[in-house]
This record gives sequence, structure tokens and C-alpha cells, in this order.
Amino acid sequence: MINSPIDEIKSRLDIVEVIKGYIKIDKAGANYRSVCPFHGEKSPSFFISSVKQIWHCFGSCSEGGDMFKFVMKIEGIEFGDALRILAQKAGIELKPQSREMIQLKTEKSRLYDIANLASTFFETQLWQSEMGNKAKDYLLARKMTEKSMKEWKIGYAPDTWQGLSSFLSNRGYSDSEIERVGLILKSSKGRYYDRFRGRIIFPIFDLTSSVVGFGGRVFKQTKRYDGADEAKYINSPSTVLYDKSRMLYGLHKSGIEIRKNDRCVLTEGYMDVIMSYQAGVENVVSTSGTALTVYQLKILKRYTDNLHTAFDMDLAGSSATKRGIDLAQEEGFNIKIVSLPEGKDPADVASEDPEKLISLIDQAKSIHDFYFETTLSLYDKNTIDGKRDISKILLPVISKIPNKIEQSVWIQRMASELSVGETDVMEELNKIKVEPTDTVIQKEDKKVESRKELLEEKIVLLIIKDSKNVSFLTREDLKLFSLANIDILDHLLKNNGKTDGISKDYKDRVNYLSLKSELDISDDLEFKRCLSELRRLVLRDKLTSISKSIKEAERNNNDNKIQELTKQFNQYSKSFTNN
Repeated sequence: MINSPIDEIKSRLDIVEVIKGYIKIDKAGANYRSVCPFHGEKSPSFFISSVKQIWHCFGSCSEGGDMFKFVMKIEGIEFGDALRILAQKAGIELKPQSREMIQLKTEKSRLYDIANLASTFFETQLWQSEMGNKAKDYLLARKMTEKSMKEWKIGYAPDTWQGLSSFLSNRGYSDSEIERVGLILKSSKGRYYDRFRGRIIFPIFDLTSSVVGFGGRVFKQTKRYDGADEAKYINSPSTVLYDKSRMLYGLHKSGIEIRKNDRCVLTEGYMDVIMSYQAGVENVVSTSGTALTVYQLKILKRYTDNLHTAFDMDLAGSSATKRGIDLAQEEGFNIKIVSLPEGKDPADVASEDPEKLISLIDQAKSIHDFYFETTLSLYDKNTIDGKRDISKILLPVISKIPNKIEQSVWIQRMASELSVGETDVMEELNKIKVEPTDTVIQKEDKKVESRKELLEEKIVLLIIKDSKNVSFLTREDLKLFSLANIDILDHLLKNNGKTDGISKDYKDRVNYLSLKSELDISDDLEFKRCLSELRRLVLRDKLTSISKSIKEAERNNNDNKIQELTKQFNQYSKSFTNN
């Protein structure tokens, strides 16, 4: 019987589909697996059980749990917020008047409410205010359709100092809460005023389509509180809800298409995403005012290994764009560059000729082809100065190619293009210092387990895998195990190897072992071998301990103690021999 929102959510949602919404997963027998999204690794150690509705990483982070635990960890949120997200996915309306919901109504939930109310306020202004209608006409002139405006919840911030803040205050939210969402600022005189004024507003969504921040393009030139002109574009600051280094604009809508196409088109701005999406390029996202970060790349890696960049590439300098491309290469992306007409961005091309944008994306060049063709068009390869300038750009690019065979191909091409020897190119290449990128996501040190701990785990696992193994275990054997495993084994002994009804204190441990048991390929004799080895290991440790005590008694000339310990030693020795 379903008697709580949590149970109802679990009955409606499949953990495989929930996790698939965040990361790429592959079938692995009866289960699913992936590279763990919570620590750096190359080989997949993250497994999901559809039958048990649990997940676990068997790599260095050792994380695991149910769908709620996954959403909490990957979104960096509390349980109440994970409940809200999964309820939305399941189509369940949470009733705030219930005691359970009141307890789970976290402070962060109120901030989400503020952000979503603000989005509604801005959207209403676009469609119902005089200046909002002018902003709408401007967007229509740029070929954005009304359908797209509604789909992306485009809004307008009126040119008033406290329009939004008054709206939110009247709905019971404090200045402190509104400030935490990044919607208001405090003047030097201590007065709050709206951050976004006289701007076309682009709400920024998280993966669950909840508004977490805003971008604003100036429409009516406004002044800051100190009288200075406002910038053309402003974005929400980093808040509890919004971290621009980890956010990709449009991913909430484009994630499925990115997976389906196995390709992501990466742009620089909100308009680029919206207009590209409108033109039929639905596998598109943007970095929205920040250089490409390793966190964003880790997120994209969950969807595809193929990245098409559609923004200006400054080849001559050490630009943030180039650094982002370097990071993407280090993360193992296959990168292609979309060559746009000079002075145009994807939004421009999409508004003028949608088919042309699609064609340019399909004709994207590999990163190295792009570097070669563009650099050779900028400099005269027949002059000494030209060869030097070309080598300054291309050698660092070639040095970052991890595959030596592929690197050799580009060395040959460079030597051919510049009419120089390959050894000369190699010699100059060896002078290039490959600067490592900052390691942002640290690998965790995995606890080294003792042989006894490994045997204990294996024995419990094999009983969970096949309940008949419990018949080989005696009550006397329980003394061999650690306290946590004793309680689990005691339950298994009493319930003929079944885990049903086990204490919630051990539920996570049992879930972990249950999933691990599905991956285990041990034969029928493995349980007896492990149990026998554990018995001998414990006996050997006891013999070692008694032996040390006998030596201590001998040093103290304690004959009675020596006699008593020797008797114990002989008894354990006999048992050790029999095992």
C-alpha cells in the first residue's frame, strides 16, 4: 500500500530512467553501468540495478543508494529538494499543508519559489506592459518567434528601482531571501533595488527545468545606483541555486537530443541557443558568459564525447576560448569547429538562413584541420617570419595530441606545409612545455581493506546471492566477524538467508552487497573456501597473539600464566590444523 509521496514516487519512476537523465549508461547483463559521475575515472565502476532500484560505485568514491540519494548528490541538494524534483518528474503534486511536507520545506525550496515567481513576473511584463511589448517587437524583428519566447519563458524587467522586489515582498519573501537569489542589490545607503531593470530577461534553468538564475540584455539604457551606465549584458551572481561555472544554458531542453545525435553544439550566448533550437538544431547549449570550465565538460561528458564549437576562435593569443578547447581535449572530447561567416554568430546565421546553420554544423572541421587551415591562411608560409608565426600557433596544438601516431601525422603535415624536415619540427616540438590544467575534481583515496574485511564481505555477499549458503554458517562462526556484519548475519541466520525486514541501519550496506552479488561470478564452492579461510585467519591471529603473551610471561617468569597460555595455544593449534 502506498502511503507517502516517497513511496508513490518510487512506484512511478524507474531509477534507470532517472539516472539516464543525468549521465550516459550502458546495459551490462541484468544491470546498467557507467563511468562514475562523482569521481574521476576512465573505466566504468558505477552500476545500477533496475530490479533492486539502487546504484553503487565500486570505484574510489564507494557512493551508493536509491534515486533520492543520486539526485541529492548530483544536484548538490537536500532531501526536500530532491523530493520536489522527483515529484515533478513523476507528475505528483506535493501538498504543502501535510506535516511531512512542512518539515521538508527547506530554505532552499523558498529560494526556488522566488526564482520561479520572478520568472513569471518578468514574462508577464513582456506580454502585458507597454515597454515589454516593444521588447517583444525587437525580438520578433530578430526573427525569434512568439512560440520560442513562450517556450524559453523570455521576459522583460521594467525600468523601475523596486518593481520586482515589491512584487516578491508582497508575497511574503524577505529582502534577505530575494538577495540570496541574486535579484536585488544594496546601495551604499543601505537601500535595496532591483538588479535587472530595463532588460530583456532570459531565465536560466537547471536540469529539472526549475529557474535558478537570469541573464539580462539591456533594452532601455539604464543607470546604476551610482549613476554609471549599466553593462549591455548582466547575469545573476553565484548563489545557492546558481553556479555559472557548472551551468550550461539550454541543457534542460537539449539533453535528450544531444544523446540521440551523440553530438553537442556549443555556443556562447542565450540567443545563440534559442535561435539555433528554433532553426532545428536542438542539440545545442551555451556557456552563457563564462569560459568553458572543467565542471561544464564533466557534465557534457555524461551526454556525448563529441563537441562542435560554434564561437569565435582567437588563434593568435592565449584566450579563454583556447584554454576551454584545451580542457575539452584533455577530457577526451572529439572536437570539431563550426566555421561561421566573419562577424556572424549562430543566432545571426539562424535568423537569416536556418538551413545554412545546419549545413555549417554538418561541415564542421576537426580541431586540427581548423587550426592548420586557419593559421596557414593568416601567415605566409614561404617566408621565415611566416614559418615562425605558424609554428608558434601549431606546435602547442600538436604537443597536446595524446595519441603518438596521430601526433606523428600532424608533424608530417606541418613539415610538408612549411617545406622543412620532420626532425626539425620534432626538435622544436620537444621545446614546448605542456602546461597541465588545474586538477579541479580530485580523485579520492580508496580505503585499503584487510584480507579479513574482504573475506567477511564476500561471505555476506554470497549468502545474499544464494540463501542456501547460510546453512554452512554456524552461530559459533558469528564470533569471527566484525560487529556490523554480525548483526546482518544474525538476521540472515534467523531468516534463512533472506534480507527482508532488515534494520534500516544496515539497509545501505545490504543494498550495496545485493548489487555487488549480481556482478559476482563465484562458483558454488567459493562460500566454503572463504569461510574456511576466515576461520583459519582468525585462528592464526589468535595464535600470534597468544604467542606474544607467552613470551611476555616468560620475561616476567610467570609460570602459571605460561602454563595457562600454552594450554590455550595447543587448543587453538589443534583447531587450526583441523581447519
